Amino acid sequence: MSRWKASGIHLFLSVAIVGTVLLFMLTVWYPWPLFAAAGGSHLIFILASVDVTIGPLITLIIFKSGKKSLKFDLTVIALLQFAALCYGVQAVYHARPIYMVFTVDRFDLVMARDIDAKDLAAVKQTQFRRLPLGSPRFIAVAEPTDPKLRNQVLSSALSGKDLQMFPQYYVEYSQLAAQSLAKARPVAILRERDAATLDAFLRAHNLTDDAVRFLPLRAPKRDGAVILDAKTAAPLETLLIDPW
Repeated sequence: MSRWKASGIHLFLSVAIVGTVLLFMLTVWYPWPLFAAAGGSHLIFILASVDVTIGPLITLIIFKSGKKSLKFDLTVIALLQFAALCYGVQAVYHARPIYMVFTVDRFDLVMARDIDAKDLAAVKQTQFRRLPLGSPRFIAVAEPTDPKLRNQVLSSALSGKDLQMFPQYYVEYSQLAAQSLAKARPVAILRERDAATLDAFLRAHNLTDDAVRFLPLRAPKRDGAVILDAKTAAPLETLLIDPW
């Protein structure tokens, strides 16, 4: 076998393995359009490019048919490549979106890295004691009623840690759905920014402007709009339209 053939086989296997991992990430951890909103492209590009190119390239350089240490060399390459893949997956896992949090008058996309372990330990509600392993969930956050706790949250917000990053104040979205709907805005505002995207969504779901409302989505890389049912406040879709 020539080194080019060996490298080609290695490339094919690398693409198949990394492709399977990326498919899982893009359908579970970073479903569209949260992939763009969360800035997942940077991490996933690094993961894919490093793992797919380095292994086959090293194989191309060191492969020589009949070489005594060939099996050992290829095993080491495979182990190093697997270690790089695991490291990359871990980085993407810790940066994944976990919650779409209704916060006062908008939604915030909260990432796993945003939640402090100390705050997680203070959570009383069972469903929020552990971070979701699957796709991001729609939830809400309620401002603390205790003046001391409220001042602590306000003080923390000045340093960049806002209310949506305190899991001890999380509640189910249904508890604040009425408040969410009261703060929602007409989608005609979105049509002024991107009529094509909005109208495509409405046609696909056989909806009219009066049947839906929206709330802004604040995200790390790109903001969007969460479309809500005008009667139930149920989230229907997230569109990458500037909501501000």
